[in-house]
Amino acid sequence: MRGAGWQAIRIYAVCVYLFMFLPVAVVVLLSFNASQFGAFPMTGFSFRWFATLWQNEAVMRAFRTSLILGGLTAVISTTLGVLAALALVRYSIRGRNLVATVLIAPLLVPEVVLAVALLLFLNFAGIGKSMPMLLAGHVIFTLPFVFLVVQARLVGIRRDIEEAALSLGASPVQTFLSVTLPLLMPAVAAGALFAFTISFDNITGTLFWKPGGVETVPTQIFAMLRHSISPEINALGTVMIVMTVGLPLLGAALARKLAMKRGG
Repeated sequence: MRGAGWQAIRIYAVCVYLFMFLPVAVVVLLSFNASQFGAFPMTGFSFRWFATLWQNEAVMRAFRTSLILGGLTAVISTTLGVLAALALVRYSIRGRNLVATVLIAPLLVPEVVLAVALLLFLNFAGIGKSMPMLLAGHVIFTLPFVFLVVQARLVGIRRDIEEAALSLGASPVQTFLSVTLPLLMPAVAAGALFAFTISFDNITGTLFWKPGGVETVPTQIFAMLRHSISPEINALGTVMIVMTVGLPLLGAALARKLAMKRGG
């Protein structure tokens, strides 16, 4: 009876995964369909829609915007996340629990609520939509992920290693750059990749904050879906899937490799 229960749970889990990922697999498969009609059976295997996508200036402009926005978000969020984790873990500051709660609050608030709240605040302050405001919103979304990853790694670094460097005459800055940061590098790299991926894939906040005439890849897909379901959308979706799934996997592999190197 117990074995039958576990078997039912396994079957249910497989059905859930199929329900979640089968549509994604269909999108990837149809992006290589030679026909302009997204239907089965496929008429042939072709990369024509990826080539068409490459020649679409609007899509390429959205890609450049997403790459720049994601890169800046990763740099700012990683810098702030490392500094915040270092301050809260290594130093006794007043209101430390309150600061930590504020930093991870965007994870606890629904994304739509946070997007609307920030938009209302900007309107109240008389600040119009702009790229800096869009960047600030993405940093607010991604900072908690970087902070939690780096904080978890920093807690595991022994304090006496840093104290040994200080006792040998190294300054606090030299100790951080030569001892703490190399040990933190797997978490820093993983946090940066997470921040870039989340920013690149974000659509809810971006729709609220982006200025007129500016599109990112997710909002460009949303705009293209308003008119028709083109095979280019399947190709663009495949590129998005590869980036949003491949980058975290790459980050996890990189973090593991760096951790093994440090451990060896």
